[in-house]
Amino acid sequence: MPIQYTLAELADKLSVEFQGDESHLVMATSSIDDAQASDISFFTDKKYQANLETTQAGVIIISQDNAALYAGNKLISANPYLTYAYVAQLLDSTPAIAQGISDKADIHPSAKVSPQAHIAAFAVIEENAVVSAGAFVGANSFIGKNAFIGEGTKVNPNVSIYHNVVVGAECLIHSGAVIGSDGFGFANNKGEWVKIPQVGKVVLEDSVEIGANTAIDRGALHDTIIRKGVKIDNLVHLAHNVEIDENSAIAANVAIAGSTKVGKRCTFAGCVAVNGHIEITDDVHFTGTSMVTQSIKDAGVYSSGMPAVTNKEWRKNTARLRKIEDLNAKVKLLEQQLKSLT
Repeated sequence: MPIQYTLAELADKLSVEFQGDESHLVMATSSIDDAQASDISFFTDKKYQANLETTQAGVIIISQDNAALYAGNKLISANPYLTYAYVAQLLDSTPAIAQGISDKADIHPSAKVSPQAHIAAFAVIEENAVVSAGAFVGANSFIGKNAFIGEGTKVNPNVSIYHNVVVGAECLIHSGAVIGSDGFGFANNKGEWVKIPQVGKVVLEDSVEIGANTAIDRGALHDTIIRKGVKIDNLVHLAHNVEIDENSAIAANVAIAGSTKVGKRCTFAGCVAVNGHIEITDDVHFTGTSMVTQSIKDAGVYSSGMPAVTNKEWRKNTARLRKIEDLNAKVKLLEQQLKSLT
């Protein structure tokens, strides 16, 4: 049976006011311009008012300030986008990763797998690993020796979770992620690299999300720690002994070098690169492609790098940049000459 709610039921579950036909059925979310009668969408920006006037959506989530702009069925919310997020969760039709414990899963006799866990075919659960009640482990995923998977956590297909890794409750790990691989640790012996075993682990606290093909290295000695509520996008690399504090968010292609500590509620836009052994305080926000080379002690927004321009303009600017030392010398000479005249 498809997931569906009446307008009144949604209002009750979300603790918001509704206006319109209380029995109107909602079955899916959609964008405001594509929505149909059984869909719900949201409106937050008046620059899209034309879409609001022509939408076929059955229900719109809207603020009290904008409610008069729409005459149809609506949920009135102080934060329409947040309310939309909760509606999307209620209507989520993503298939289950697994159902029950497959007899084709390879589970070590010493592993402690809850009868209420769900393990798909060809998953591997190694010696003394723990998979808690309500957790899901997808097909071809690997849970290493002594690893721990908390209640309600979802490990999608083709995830590798190495030995001793701890994953808290209600986490979500997407396909291709590698949690607990070796940190990049080597000692140099007359030009040859000697590997240093990485004996720490990775700890993911509760409600952490890890995107597809992200790699989080285990600690060299101490642990790599991702605190509660952190959200990490696809293709992110976190090196050994990195610590990310609660409710920070990291977008795709970010790389954070070893032993760096990130505070609470920080955000990293795409392709930010962060030096190792530095500390970033709470509530710091980096715009895309920023390069962070030193510790950040003050909250705020930080940027670096040059926006793309035409190749012609870039070549001109580069040519001028090469002459900056000569220009600086000429300015100093002129300053000296001016000083001698006064």
